[in-house]
Amino acid sequence: MAEPRRPAPRYRIASEPPAARAVAISVAIAFLALFVLLPLAVVLVEALRQGLPAAWEAITEPDALAAVGLTLTVAAITVPLNGIFGIAAAWAIAKFDFPGKSLLITLIDLPFSVSPVVAGLVFVLLFGAQGYLGPLLQDHDVKIIFALPGIVLATTFVTFPFIARELIPLMQDQGTADEEAGLTLGASGLRVFLTVTLPNVRWALLYGVLLCNARAMGEFGAVAVVSGHIRGLTNTMPLQVEILYNEYAVS
Repeated sequence: MAEPRRPAPRYRIASEPPAARAVAISVAIAFLALFVLLPLAVVLVEALRQGLPAAWEAITEPDALAAVGLTLTVAAITVPLNGIFGIAAAWAIAKFDFPGKSLLITLIDLPFSVSPVVAGLVFVLLFGAQGYLGPLLQDHDVKIIFALPGIVLATTFVTFPFIARELIPLMQDQGTADEEAGLTLGASGLRVFLTVTLPNVRWALLYGVLLCNARAMGEFGAVAVVSGHIRGLTNTMPLQVEILYNEYAVS
């Protein structure tokens, strides 16, 4: 009689000894605590050093409220714009082949390789009073630099890769089988996009939106160049914090 077949041995993907895993986890937690949690704790302690009334007074100061309002306004404009662009770009790159596809991917990654300060300077050279389009804009009483439009443009430039870069790999991995099945069953292209494509990438889209919003609200370099640092008008929250720090108002 033939011997019964023995089951194949099971191999664990993580075969490191428990001590090595414990060391790796400890190092990761220590790194996170040192570079993320500790700075946040210091900010919280310093902000509340003089008590809640003093912290509330600092937050409700007119220039601070104006900075908060401008930051939220810029984020409310920038994130939806980047969301529309990111979804459209990811859908086109992942689902279709077309001339210039590699160029589009390169352009999406461009803000990652350009300094935010340089990006802000480019907008100043383009739309500033002495820029290429400055005289034309002045003739039509259109103000971009040292105003909300310039801040939105600079913030949009430095943040637009985030949503697209979260969606492209996932859409490429999913392929086009689900969309083709929907089209075969008679659904329109829009219906397939809304009921098949978007639900399949909802978590990646949410993550990209969170990253984009965080960068939009925390952007400093590009906004510092195009804003003009006008108190109560063009200062976002990071710029307001810098002004207070330079005035030694650190507590």
